[in-house]
Amino acid sequence: QVQLVESGGGLVQAGGSLRLSCAASGGTFSNYVMGWFRQAPGKERELLATISWNAGRKYYADSVKGRFTISRDNANMTVYLQMNSLKPEDTAVFYCAANPTYFSSTIVPRYWGQGTQVTVSS
Repeated sequence: QVQLVESGGGLVQAGGSLRLSCAASGGTFSNYVMGWFRQAPGKERELLATISWNAGRKYYADSVKGRFTISRDNANMTVYLQMNSLKPEDTAVFYCAANPTYFSSTIVPRYWGQGTQVTVSS
């Protein structure tokens, strides 16, 4: 059983940056593909980025490509999402997720964090 705890959310002005962290426990972190989703009020959950076990393969949604960067530190069992050039439309609850294999917007990961709110003001 893997537990995921996100941190780093908050309020930021448009054009600003935030770095989200997701600390994992209860499993062998390097055995899991990690990723970040977000969900804004009234909208469907959106997969933003994934990173493979050894960080050799990364995926980004078009909506965040070039602005967000996913990374992981297997020694410290943490995955990060560096978010730059934030826009008001990025406002959402951001969730960390983990799965033994690759996942997508249609392949639901097994483990989820509780979410962290990101609000971008204009």
